[in-house]
Amino acid sequence: MLEPFEYQFFVRGLIAATLVGGLCGLLGVYIVLRQMSYIGHGLSHAIFGGAVVSYVMSINFYIGASLWGFLSALLINLMTRRRPTIGADAAIGIITTASFALGIALISRYRTFTRSFDAALFGDILGVSDGDLAAIALVAVLVVVVVMLSYRQLLFITFDPDVARFFGVPTGWMDALFSLALAGTVVVSMQVLGVTMIAAAIVIPPIVGRLLTDSFHRMVLISVVTGAVSGLLGIYVSWYADVSSGATVVLVAVGFFLVALAYSSWRGRTPRLGGMHA
Repeated sequence: MLEPFEYQFFVRGLIAATLVGGLCGLLGVYIVLRQMSYIGHGLSHAIFGGAVVSYVMSINFYIGASLWGFLSALLINLMTRRRPTIGADAAIGIITTASFALGIALISRYRTFTRSFDAALFGDILGVSDGDLAAIALVAVLVVVVVMLSYRQLLFITFDPDVARFFGVPTGWMDALFSLALAGTVVVSMQVLGVTMIAAAIVIPPIVGRLLTDSFHRMVLISVVTGAVSGLLGIYVSWYADVSSGATVVLVAVGFFLVALAYSSWRGRTPRLGGMHA
């Protein structure tokens, strides 16, 4: 049972997956309650395009991909706000698929990216380096600090952005700050989860929390714990199953979701966004 812990790369991967899972669970609560679940899927694809551009231009991956993701998220918010006829889902689809297509086009032109391409899409726990782990830890600390310092504003914007704006909450700045936090989270999650699995890691833990409680505070706690435990167990199981780390993390999270769904059905709970309280 303890054999995997003899390998340093496994320990690094385990710590990385646990941090990433908790981080995705934290931001996922705000995304799910704002009914923008698709943004996790879309932004991960957009950042993939940025990762390829960074590789081609010999720019540091974290700097290039984070900047690209931040600008993509801001553009989505700007397009939705300035063009009410364009829904958030449509804006996400247009911008992120264009970015992903650009990445694919560059890969077909510069074929030396093939190995990194597989890791970016499906996750590669073997590839988590000390530098990656440090980046994940740094982003996790920064995101937690941002959420703690802007907790009330984020909560207000999440449930009623129009009223929040009326009461003087700087919604534009808050959206930009949240976009930056989300972009950083997606970037550091790519190595562990892969582009194709990040959206599920962001959405499933908060859904588990929503099925189990009507309290926002408890939902956040349950979501973070679910994400972190899914990451920890997922990496451990993937070692013995010899399958993709990202896929295993998500499958463990799905297992938690099924248990929460069964429990919620047994208790006769019908979770509703409007029925939440702090």
